[in-house]
Amino acid sequence: MIEDLTPVEAYELLQQNTASILVDVRTKIEHSFVGHPIGAIHIAWKEAPSMQINENFIAEIEKIAPNKTAPILLLCRSGQRSLDAAKALENFGYKHLINIIDGFEGPLDGSKHRGNLGGWRFNKLPWQQS
Repeated sequence: MIEDLTPVEAYELLQQNTASILVDVRTKIEHSFVGHPIGAIHIAWKEAPSMQINENFIAEIEKIAPNKTAPILLLCRSGQRSLDAAKALENFGYKHLINIIDGFEGPLDGSKHRGNLGGWRFNKLPWQQS
């Protein structure tokens, strides 16, 4: 089962459960230039420019999370790629998967801008740029 948490709820879980792992599934460019949560492990689900699924995604997750019962929190820009990645991990036997709804940048507002309605940064949670 995949659980949905808000960015604030996800941050609280990360603080309370030291076995939990935060994975940023965005592209390398998004992770570096837009910013990322402090402590997030970057493993792209899809990579630019082709946006094809990373064929090594599961293997890379296995390296950082060999215990398939540890909480794995997945974050992308707005919550869709992270959900797709969580579904793939669930099919591979991972048991405690968490999709961070609204992701790092949140949904589009009326002007088609992100970061004004929700997301990790909007909630002023710890983040940095590379």
